[in-house]
Amino acid sequence: MHRIRSSRALQALLASLLVVPALAFSGAGTYAQGLKTASTPQNVPQGAVYTLTNSAAGNAVAVFDRDNGGHLTPAGSYSTHGLGTGAGLGSQGAVILSKGDKWLLAVNAGSNEISTFSVDPVGLTFVDKVASGGMHPISLTAYKDLLYVLNDGGAGNITGFRINGDGTLTAIPGSTRPLSSAASGPAEVQFSPDGRVLVVTEKGTNMIDTYTVDRKGVANGPAAHASNGMTPFGFAFDNGGHLLVSEAFGGAPNASATSSYDVDRDGSVSLISGSVGTQQTAACWLVITKNGRYAYTTNAGSGSISSYAIAADGSLTLLESRAGDVGAGSSPIDAAFNNNSHFLYALGAASHTISGFAVASDGSLTLVGGANGLPVGDIGLAAR
Repeated sequence: MHRIRSSRALQALLASLLVVPALAFSGAGTYAQGLKTASTPQNVPQGAVYTLTNSAAGNAVAVFDRDNGGHLTPAGSYSTHGLGTGAGLGSQGAVILSKGDKWLLAVNAGSNEISTFSVDPVGLTFVDKVASGGMHPISLTAYKDLLYVLNDGGAGNITGFRINGDGTLTAIPGSTRPLSSAASGPAEVQFSPDGRVLVVTEKGTNMIDTYTVDRKGVANGPAAHASNGMTPFGFAFDNGGHLLVSEAFGGAPNASATSSYDVDRDGSVSLISGSVGTQQTAACWLVITKNGRYAYTTNAGSGSISSYAIAADGSLTLLESRAGDVGAGSSPIDAAFNNNSHFLYALGAASHTISGFAVASDGSLTLVGGANGLPVGDIGLAAR
């Protein structure tokens, strides 16, 4: 197990959790040489994995084809026509796929914009770029034709957009809403499964914000709720509409956990399982299988992935503290499943890798390979 052995290392980890981190790791392999151009002929893949280069000189979506065994092959780099920051964002959901995988949406945190692509059988086609309605966009969520972005710059806010039939975006008047405070350190925004509530986690205030969404797609709120554990970070909803939230506990060694909650249509929140520990360090990103049975956290301070069983009532049981090993010092952050949740992918912020795992029916993970040589500051992960 990779442990934090000095106060300096702990401070560095805390910076990555509570502030916009400035990663400065050396690359593993040559990313550019491994990429095909967008026009390179190739066989139609079984799926794909997407991540953002987040370059301050010009942001791009890096695409990796996925075969039936979960293995990845570099398959192109597509400009967002915006700018990244060159450093991690401390968020979940920087790049997402709309339902049905019709559109891919990405943040340009360095130029305060959102970019849209159509998802092609092979590669992507750039469609649109719009201002994010705030500063430093870090997370996106989509429900039907609604898109909301979380901006953490300045005082921070959420802002809504319509995804038009051609993939262009139109801002929704009156949809911009504040966070609970001007120094909240937000991590993620996401719709509830029925689209009636938006949730934002705040690392700096240890709060979970909820916003009700009306029929016009306009958010109202926030209502701020105290997180059960410290440093609420990544989250997801299971098939029963229960909210599962990872808790990094400020990066304290082996102290991270996950809590689950009921979220009502009026935005009220009630605890189900409180801070079920991972026995690992800095659980920050969380994903749930399509069947709603298992949840996984990536533990940035331990180089590992923890697994949970989810009961029908949303209660949690830790299955394996170290279900997957991404590597000592790898600092796994974003995670994503392919459509049927047969494969789980994790982005290593420090190792500049994507690690792929096959997911068994009992929730156990088996490493199947991945990709390396990603650029410094690479962020976000989506898969199909």
